[in-house]
Order: sequence, then C-alpha cells, then structure tokens
Amino acid sequence: MIAKRISFLALFVALSVVGGMLKIPSPVGSIAFDSFPALIAAVWLGRNSGAIVGVVGHLMSALLGGFILGPFHFMIAIGMGIVIWIFGNLYKSFQPIIPNIFFVIANGFILPLPFIFIMSFPFFLSILPSLVIATIINLVLASLLIPRFTPFFKNQFVELPKDA
Repeated sequence: MIAKRISFLALFVALSVVGGMLKIPSPVGSIAFDSFPALIAAVWLGRNSGAIVGVVGHLMSALLGGFILGPFHFMIAIGMGIVIWIFGNLYKSFQPIIPNIFFVIANGFILPLPFIFIMSFPFFLSILPSLVIATIINLVLASLLIPRFTPFFKNQFVELPKDA
C-alpha cells in the first residue's frame, strides 16, 4: 500500500511539473497550471500528499520559468503547501464550495500580499490579474477532475486515505 501511495504521489508531482510548463502570460514567468494536480492529490491522497505535490510543483514551475523571483520562490512554495493542506482539510469537512472559495482567496489574493513589502504595490497589482485567473483555471480543472477520479481511487485504495 505504501508503494502504491508513493507511486501516485510521484504521478501527481509529474502532472504538476507538466502543468508548470504551461504558463499564463504575466510579469512573472512562473504563473502556471501547476496546482490543480496538488488539489486533486489533497482530496484523494490526503492533505499532506497534496501539500508535497504543491510545494514540489511550484518549485519545478519556477525552475522551468527561470526562478525569476529567486529565493522568494521557496517562500511561495511553502505558502502553496499550506494553502493546499488547508484546502484538503476543508474538502473533507465541507461541501466543495467552501474549500474552492478559500483556495481562490488564499492563493489569488493572500499569498501574493508579502510582495507589497518585498517588491512594491505596483508589482503586486501587476501580478494579481494573471494570478487570480490561473488560480481559477487550476481550481476549475481540479473541480472537474476530482469527481471523475472517484471510482478509480475507490478501487485503488480499500478505504479513503486518513492522511498521507
């Protein structure tokens, strides 16, 4: 069972890396489709696995984009991991609407807030539209795919993961 879980984790990380290659035009080259596999992993493999996929996915997306923000990408990756971990928790407890709203607000508006102080307010405003659009598209992709994976994951795991 552990080997199967690790294999699925590697699969979702790979999907996140592929999504990281699909960029959305923005002043920062690392806004991409790297978080929807992490959202799916948070629901079906557990919140910790989803957070790992989110962190590694963002770092790989940033690497493919040339690490434009340098070491700040590590801060973003940790924030992404925390947001996806919370999303996984909320998804277990509530209908999908509450975790979805949380993800849009946290990933689209709260996570970039430190860049007001690190860079500038105009920088924050310049990345906000593309970041919110990418967040919504990632969430829509995950929302469409999560129910589609339900029969597959119920067959793969005898019981849904308590957490991984």
